[in-house]
This record gives sequence, structure tokens and C-alpha cells, in this order.
Amino acid sequence: MGAALAALSLVASPSAGAALPSVGSGARPGPDALYAPAPAAPQLENAAPWAAPPILVSGAAAYRQGEFLYQDFLHDDRGARGIPDPGDPHGPGDFLFSPKAGTLTYPAGAAFAHNAADLVELRVKPLAGATAFRVTLNTLIDPERTAFTIAIGGDEETLRDWPHGAGVRSPARLFLTVHGQAAELRDAASGAPLGPAPSASVDLRRRQIDVRVPHAAWNPGREVVRLAAGTGLWDPAAGRYLQPGTFATSERPGGAAPSGAALVNVAFRFDEPQPDVTQFGAGVTIGDAAVGGMVDAAWWRERAQADTLLVGDVTRFHADVDFGRLQDRAGDESRVPRTGSINRILASRHSSGQGVDHREVCFDLASASAAGPRCKGRLVGQLQPYALYVPDRPAPAAGWGMTLLLHSLSANHNQYATSRNQSQLGERGAGSLVATPAGRGPDGFYAGIAEADTFEVWADVARHYPLDPSWASVSGYSMGGFGTFRLLARWPDLFARGMSTVGVPGSVADQLASLRNTPLMSWAAAADELVNLADTEESVRLLTEAGVRFRHDLFPAADHLTLATADEYGPAAEFLGEHRVDRDPAHVTYVVDPSEDSAAAQAVADHAYWLSALRVRGDGRGTIDARSEAFGTADAPVLEVERSAGAVQGGARGPQPYVRRERRWGDAPAAPRADRLVVRTTGIAAATVDARRARLSCAPTLDVRADGPLDLRIACPPVTRPRRCAPVLRLAVPRVRGRRVVAVRITRNRRVVRQVRGRDLRRVSVRRSSRRAFSLRLRVTTNRAGGRARIVTVVRRYRACGA
Repeated sequence: MGAALAALSLVASPSAGAALPSVGSGARPGPDALYAPAPAAPQLENAAPWAAPPILVSGAAAYRQGEFLYQDFLHDDRGARGIPDPGDPHGPGDFLFSPKAGTLTYPAGAAFAHNAADLVELRVKPLAGATAFRVTLNTLIDPERTAFTIAIGGDEETLRDWPHGAGVRSPARLFLTVHGQAAELRDAASGAPLGPAPSASVDLRRRQIDVRVPHAAWNPGREVVRLAAGTGLWDPAAGRYLQPGTFATSERPGGAAPSGAALVNVAFRFDEPQPDVTQFGAGVTIGDAAVGGMVDAAWWRERAQADTLLVGDVTRFHADVDFGRLQDRAGDESRVPRTGSINRILASRHSSGQGVDHREVCFDLASASAAGPRCKGRLVGQLQPYALYVPDRPAPAAGWGMTLLLHSLSANHNQYATSRNQSQLGERGAGSLVATPAGRGPDGFYAGIAEADTFEVWADVARHYPLDPSWASVSGYSMGGFGTFRLLARWPDLFARGMSTVGVPGSVADQLASLRNTPLMSWAAAADELVNLADTEESVRLLTEAGVRFRHDLFPAADHLTLATADEYGPAAEFLGEHRVDRDPAHVTYVVDPSEDSAAAQAVADHAYWLSALRVRGDGRGTIDARSEAFGTADAPVLEVERSAGAVQGGARGPQPYVRRERRWGDAPAAPRADRLVVRTTGIAAATVDARRARLSCAPTLDVRADGPLDLRIACPPVTRPRRCAPVLRLAVPRVRGRRVVAVRITRNRRVVRQVRGRDLRRVSVRRSSRRAFSLRLRVTTNRAGGRARIVTVVRRYRACGA
């Protein structure tokens, strides 16, 4: 038997944004990572003369505050589609379902960080005596090893070779080339340098290169000027771009293309294709599907770039910049995608370096175990990409729903772009946003920093879109299916429901009892090559033993990718529906496992619903089952598991038959309300119950059974009961015999707040405008027909709500 301790304490309300979940007292739903404020991000900062906020939507351009901005995609620095480098670390072993289109591989030297020419943003701004350009890079360690060229002007009838061995051509009248703090402006026809020479400065902290082209060398005036731009690696000794070879070395890139293109990343790509999940095809093996994925190769939004660099003619990638509009400071957001599947950029609170670290493998296929909280992921920088689906309709009055759609192992954030998996979840009901985090790379299993990335994405969406905090769900495929189990088991009070496709509970298999208030749907494939039938059947057994609500559909004729290529998720969208989160259920079961936590990632799962400050004894896990009888409801009857059969209709591969097992609950019966708390624990050392949210008094009757010492605390936030407290005060006008009320004047602390005139006035109201105590004085003017006026004064004192 354990000890129970009732303690009076004040639990503060959360300081979360309106679009994020909030509760009146107790612990906030979910991890601290969800509520952390947006961090400072040097790459998104401005220094004079730059002032416009970044777009943060990739493949977009805008006119803002007298500046022209282009926002590029992250980690699209793949170069031309050429001959693959056999030593490419971005290989099928790690990125089987997110292959790149370009074949360029970076030199192995530390200065390149596998990302040294990744363009983040390009800006243009007219100044009094010069034209300013600014380039922001994702990685900038050695400015002398990165270069960019901007092609200025020209007509499409005349193509010019870009200078310094860039290996591409396009229309151009001038070429501006910058490497480190060296900048030059050349005539495109003759190659002659033009003066006075432009200047360049490097800000390593912001990873920005700022260039000034004097008007004496080139003055665009108010013209519309054609601009094209590209980045590459620079050879300081040769004074030219580094040409890729067959193999990457410590100083030279690999993956050469027949065109000899040395550019790595090209700007102004407004028509980069989205990936097509059907390209995985109907292959009978995962290898067949991977081949289809390589044919499509749009997962990093650089396929058009790779194909264009293969030919060497980059004419299609340009922007016509209106310098008259810039001088007039006229805004234009028409080239910023707003609906459908878009790529966004967020600034993370976590960074362990720059670029890509291919050594950070978070999953070992041989041992089939996740590295978990200790893994940082391949994408180690502060700026992180994610995909977001926005329905093409007005936002619901209460805000969009929020659906996390987690990507698979070896895939990336664009896995679901253009898929019905994404759109059907987004278009359900009043409309839900669908977010797919990058997860810091192709693995990670949504643990540690990869888990933090998931909630940073949610928080970033909440900063830019109106959300209904009560409408949230989670889904995912394969590793994303495991992530669905994981997030539901660790943070059940964040989600209304979940949907896992070809996923299993994995390391949270013993935490499924936490799904008491969160129904789950899961799909499994009998011929699955990765998530075998024995594992999925074990998940059904565990769900059945836990007594939670679930629906499990087994597809006898499907393999691991059949359901992805069929791409029909109508039943999943219907199951997730518009169900709302029950933040304060009468009965809570929660399993605490500190081994899954990461304090560094601000992802410590020690609370759920009205339970918080949960601690386990020793190094193991613990379970707490708590029921408040103050709700006046008993537990719903747990029904027997039902069996049925059916088929998913409408997919790209025809009807997909399934065998269903489903457990539902009956209706919860009413029960006498009682100020009584029933608690059962195993392995729990301490727990706190929020009395207000559990509808209990500060000293309820306790029925506690524990398998060891238990410190149980009752947090009892004080309830303010102000005298005469109301947001709108209604004041009765006194009756005066034989007289008629002709006017009422209300003064608040001797200041007039309302004056009413009219016939037969009997009641007036005034809306409070302060949280402080105050008094209201009514001056009522009446008269008698043919007689003189009489004034009646009434004073009422009030304490405002919350004072």
C-alpha cells in the first residue's frame, strides 16, 4: 500500500499561443518542445539596408518593403543528373525512398559539410548609388570555397556561356560573380570586366554574402530586368568553379554530368515538380519500387534543376525583376504558394553543426533497433524543411485541424506530396492542415531530436496559420506508422485519434494502455517484407489486452508498398474525421517510460491529462490508472473484438480486400457523482492530480493501491468567486410611482461610461473594461406629465472577474 499526500498548490495557466493546446491549470498537453518560442535564427536576420521578413515558403518570390526576395528549397544542392558516384553517401542504403535527381557529391573536406552551395535565399534592392544583392546559404564554413554567379539582362535569342567554368549558358548582358569577398562584373559578350568594381562582404554568423554593384557600372533605373543565378564550389588556386569528377575526393566533387555543369544549385525555380507516389509502381519487391522512385526523383524538389543542368541550358530558370516597383516599395505576394502541397522552412532550437552529417545514422537495419534520443539525424543545421498541405478553401471559423503525417524510413518530408494520403486527410470535414516533418533525416523514428522536430513543425504551423487546438490527429506510413504509435502512447492528450499504416508499436509496445482515450486505426499487409505478419499480429494482441478501442485491417494480398501505391485513404480520413481531443476524461491510464525521453529535445513524457509530475521507481517504467468519480460517469463497457471483411475501393491498384478486427466500447453509463479519486499504480513513485480538471475538491476521498511507496499530491488551484462578477453587468432601474424614466446615466468611478435615453426604460447594461474592482453609479431621470423632473441615484459596487 502506498501513502497519499494531499497538498494545496497553485498551478499556473500555460502561456501558449491561441492556436496551440491550452488548459486552465495543470500540465500542458504534449512536450515543452511544442510550446517553446521561436528561436533566434541568424540566417533569417536582417542587417541594414535589408528589412523585409523572409518568405519561408520554398520556390517562391515576393516584393516586400522595397526588396525582391526569392526563397529556395533546402538540401536541393544536387547539381546535374549525371553519372552517379559509387561512393555517394546519399545512397540507396539510407535514402531508398527519397533518392536525389542530381548526382553531384561534395568533396569530403570539412569545409564543404556536404552542403556548401545550398542556396537558401536571394534578395535584390535598389540603393541610392548602387544595386544591392544578398545571398544566404544553408552552410558557409569557408567563404572562399563557395561562389555564385548572377546573369543580368539579355534576351532569349542570344545565349551566353557563364564565366569561370560554370558549365551552363543562358541569356545575359552582364555576369556578376562572387566568391568570398571578391566580386567582379563582366560584359557577357566580350568577357571584359566593368568598373567601378562591385564590393562584397561576408557575414559568417548569418551565412550571408552582401554585394553592392555601383550605378556607375550598372544602373537598372526603373526597368524590368531579367535575372538568373546559380551557386557552386570554387577552386581558389585555379580561380574558377570546381568541376565534378567521376569520384569525389577531399577537394573535388564527384558525380559528373556530360554537360560539365559545375553549378550545384540554381535559383528562380518556380516550376519544380512534386514527387509522384505512383512512380513506385506495382513492383513485386521493394527494390522494384526503389527503381521507380529513382525515375521520379523529385523528392528533394530538384529534378527539373538536375535535368536542366544535364543539358546545360538554364534559360528556363529566371525572374523578371521590376526595379520601378522596388523603388515604389510596392508589395506583391502573387508568387508565394498558399494552398496545396508546399515546402516550408522553420528555424529549429537545435543545431549540432552545419550541413549534412551522413555519420548520424539513427537506425541500424542489421540490429533493427533505434538509436533513439542520442541520435541527432543527418540534417544537423538550424534551418529545417517540412511539407504542408493547405486545403484550397477559407479557413474554418474555429481554425484548421492539425494532422501530422509522418514519413517512412529512407523517405523524406515530401513523401506524400500530391498523394491522396495527404489530400484526403486534408480535405476531410471542415479542412485540416497536413504537416510532414523532415524528422532530421531518413530515420530517427521520431525519438530525441527527431521527436523535437515534429513538435517544432507543429509550433511553426501554429505561428503562421489559424488552428483549432482541439482538433488534432496523427498518421504515418511504415516508420511513420511506428511514429503514430509512439506519439499517441507518449502524448495521448494531444490527439483525438491516430492512423498507422504498415507500422507497429516497436519500443512503445508496453505503453499501449495509454491509448484509453485515443482510438487507433491500423492497416497491415500480410506479405509485408519489412514489417512482418508476426509483428503486426502481436500489435493486435497487445491492443486487445490493453482493452483500448482499435480497428485493425489486414490486407492478405498486399506487400509493404501496396497500400502506398494504391493510394486510397478515404476510410482513414473517415475514421479520423473531425473528432476532438478529450483533455479531461474521467478515467486516465498512462504508462511512463523515461528511457524514451530526451531532456535535451524538451521531450519528457511525465504527464497526461490531469496527471503530472509522474516519476517511476528505479530505472524501469511505471503505470498509473486514475479515475475521478466527480464526473458522474462510469467506465464504458469494453465490447468483444468483432471480425468482419471488406475492401478499400477507388485506389490506383483496384479494390484492396481486408480482414477487419475491431474493438469498440458501449455507451458510458451515468453514475452518482462523488468527490472520490481511485488510483492504482505499478512502479510509480510520485504523481500529481489536478483537482480542478479532475472535478475534485482539495481533499477528496482517496482509494489508492500501489505496489510500493507513492507520493500522491492533489494540486488544488484556488477558485476565485468574485462578488457580483460578470462580463456584462445588468442593472435594474428603480421604479418611480407615477413617473416615467426618460434617461439613465451610468458613471464608473465618477466617469461616464454610458448614457441611455428613451421611453419606459427599466434595465440597462454596461460591459466591464477592467479587471479591477469598481463602483457603478446610476443617475436616473424621471418626470411626471405636466410636472418637474426628479433624479434618483443608485450606487452598486462590483469586483471584476478575476480581480
